[in-house]
Amino acid sequence: MYRTWMRFFSPGPAHHRLGLVCLGVGLQHGALPTVGPRTLDHHVAVVISSGRGWYRGSDGRRTTVTAPALLWLTPGVPHHYAPDPGTGWDEGFVDFAGPATAAYRELGCIEPDRPVVPLSDAAGPRAVIARIARAARPGNPLLEVETAAAVHELLVALRRARADLAPDGDQVLAALARDACTPLSVAGHAARHGMTTAELRDAVRRAAGCTPKDYLLGIRLARAKDLLATTELPVAAVARRVGYDDPAYFSRLFTRRVGLPPVRFRAQQGRTVPGGWSDRVPDPADPPLIHSPDTP
Repeated sequence: MYRTWMRFFSPGPAHHRLGLVCLGVGLQHGALPTVGPRTLDHHVAVVISSGRGWYRGSDGRRTTVTAPALLWLTPGVPHHYAPDPGTGWDEGFVDFAGPATAAYRELGCIEPDRPVVPLSDAAGPRAVIARIARAARPGNPLLEVETAAAVHELLVALRRARADLAPDGDQVLAALARDACTPLSVAGHAARHGMTTAELRDAVRRAAGCTPKDYLLGIRLARAKDLLATTELPVAAVARRVGYDDPAYFSRLFTRRVGLPPVRFRAQQGRTVPGGWSDRVPDPADPPLIHSPDTP
């Protein structure tokens, strides 16, 4: 015996321009029927919360699936899978498509070459799938927009839940973030961690979906923006603070990545804040409040 619930959607052209669209969502559990062999023209993320089963891809090999796990069904790739008839499994699935899938593949959030992915915990992804299911209520005027936004969130949740990665990155990323603004080359960072440049590149690509250079640059430019917006430091001093001895090179790099020069960014975003600017991330349970003059 098994139970199943599913809904399918038909987003319009404007929704497709959001980058991702949700085409369907389903929640099923029990000894479900075998799926396939079949080939789809869109992506599906199948999150297995409990139970076990098997998956067979285009190479014909049968892979054991043990929860918690993710099945990536990608366009044009034949697949065939089912839960064990004795135990069944509990699954939630989301069908999606859109041009943003190419970027998510490049960033390592969609893995077409890795159809079976062990997860450390399915709770986060399943919570997002549950929100998509709730959005599918009859008459929801924001159905397509709400579910499209949730697909982006689901891809992040699945990336965080991968069993082979720490949720917020590994020790190498943490160390790179800490030392990002020191005037070190990528090779220098690698040597500091006892790694070759190739080993560091592979580690960062696997954990963050980008090169070490791009990872460091993102952190440096974020810090430069903070300094430009919240201090009156000259651009040359900002450049030195984030690891660039040549202010002209820093300005060219900032302009190319941000789209406007540092001085123009400061003119647009600069703030004078009495009492100083806080670096502390606000607690969602205790957000900053605007108090009236009469409020103690």
